[in-house]
Amino acid sequence: MKKLLLTVLAGSVAWGVLAARAADAFEQNRRLGRGVNVLGYDPLWRSKDQARFQEKHFKLLREAGFDSLRVNLHPFRHFQSDGSLSKHWFETLDWILAGARGAGLNVILDLHEYNAIGNDPEGNKEKFLSFWRQLSTHCQSAPDSVYFELLNEPCRKLTPELWNQWLREALAIVREKNPARTVIIGPAYWNSIDRLGELQLPAEDRNLIVTVHYYKPMEFTHQGARWTPDFADKTGVVWPRNEADRQAIERDFDRAAAWAKSQNRPIFLGEFGAYDKGEMASRARYTSAVARAAEARGWSWAYWQFDSDFVVYDIRQEAWVEPILKALIPAPGGR
Repeated sequence: MKKLLLTVLAGSVAWGVLAARAADAFEQNRRLGRGVNVLGYDPLWRSKDQARFQEKHFKLLREAGFDSLRVNLHPFRHFQSDGSLSKHWFETLDWILAGARGAGLNVILDLHEYNAIGNDPEGNKEKFLSFWRQLSTHCQSAPDSVYFELLNEPCRKLTPELWNQWLREALAIVREKNPARTVIIGPAYWNSIDRLGELQLPAEDRNLIVTVHYYKPMEFTHQGARWTPDFADKTGVVWPRNEADRQAIERDFDRAAAWAKSQNRPIFLGEFGAYDKGEMASRARYTSAVARAAEARGWSWAYWQFDSDFVVYDIRQEAWVEPILKALIPAPGGR
């Protein structure tokens, strides 16, 4: 009994030390502010010579009023035969971290291998844990403006029950080298805002931000999107169709806010937006409504996305998509 008591007390002391050293999660969430998803599908990861995203874009994003970048990482293809991530991958990551820091931008390092993991959790579990071992070691001296997001959109065979186990294992690995790092974790079922009740976080770790994604209604946000069979052939859907469309956002966000209050956890809206095939005026209205609803509840957010599709910046034309940018950041100077 005495040994057990000493173990429990030691654990409590350890978590107390961690809590004392860690940044406040709510303040960290406030710092994230207004963000954008970047670099998930940029050829930069293959070769810097092929990159669309350039050094100048860090400053451009900051000057437009963005506070943070959610960097979508696809590292599995960069694992070498010995299980280590390639030197080039880490050099690219360091270039991103340096560029963001130079521009005064916070960075979320988001493991975006949700498809591979969702399709075959057990076959990819060691890669998942190995990634966090390697990234945690590499970034252990990074400033607190660098955040870790354990996994984008846990889904399919990675059930809520399984995900609740995995997140604890990954978090334990992160805490070995990064006891004070702010970590972002969301619910299964694609970080659905409706599935927060199934997310089980370790109560003793208070340096966590909870993330949700929001693309409702899908028939509007994903109209014409070729990867969504139910909506690939749908076009001409406007937003809002009626006042109920606006009220739906408020109800969904109110439910999430109530959950967050009950759990004493901050919320980060990690993805939202409407696909490029929709009417621009409707897309701008929707984007503004979602961003303002998040801000009204004290949430940070990151728009999907800078480049590729849903774009807020046209790299070929070297110009902002003004209706979307103004919807995201309506005030001069970004405030």
